[in-house]
Amino acid sequence: MQKYFGGAAQDYFVRKVLKDKTHGTFVEIGSNHPILVNNTYILEAGLGWTGFMVEYLEEYTRDYPRVRPRSYHLNCDATKINWLEEFEKVNFPKNIDYLQIDLDVANRSTLDVLEKMDRQIFDAYKFATITFEHDIYTGNHFDTRRISREIFEKRGYFRVFSDVHAGDHATGTYGEFEDWYVHPDLVDMSFIQKITRTESYRYPALVDIIDQHCVPDA
Repeated sequence: MQKYFGGAAQDYFVRKVLKDKTHGTFVEIGSNHPILVNNTYILEAGLGWTGFMVEYLEEYTRDYPRVRPRSYHLNCDATKINWLEEFEKVNFPKNIDYLQIDLDVANRSTLDVLEKMDRQIFDAYKFATITFEHDIYTGNHFDTRRISREIFEKRGYFRVFSDVHAGDHATGTYGEFEDWYVHPDLVDMSFIQKITRTESYRYPALVDIIDQHCVPDA
């Protein structure tokens, strides 16, 4: 199995925190290309996971039924979704393994979706792992980073990595763009305590940190 497909190894973080769990569940909001730089492809194709893939651009979603057949595909504006209705429609479990939110902080869709999920489903559903894209390196749009951290903290989530750096392949520059969380009720917190860092890291270093405390891929 390839180590990871995610742009900053988000899928590797999820895999190792959940000990390469098979047949897990995910919600990927802003799923983009079904394979390339995708945070859930390896989870579905390699570990048999299923989940919701939410993407606005049809140029990506038209390939979902063929490439991502195990998952539910929503080709729509994520801010318009009734999350409780969608989860209940497919009888989604109350404990979900992974949530990704990767939208557009500049038009407030990132924060709109998080606040809507907070109202609609966070009372009833928990996520074992979360990667949340605040894109602070592009500017403090709508105070997304601060507000998102307050929401996740209020809901009992623990921030493992803050302000993860990702590379811009066109310019070769890096920017702080994501926070990664876990829910203490759903993960091995002894492992989490070993890998948690308070300072910001570029993502290749995070893979090394994770590998220091688990059995790396062969």
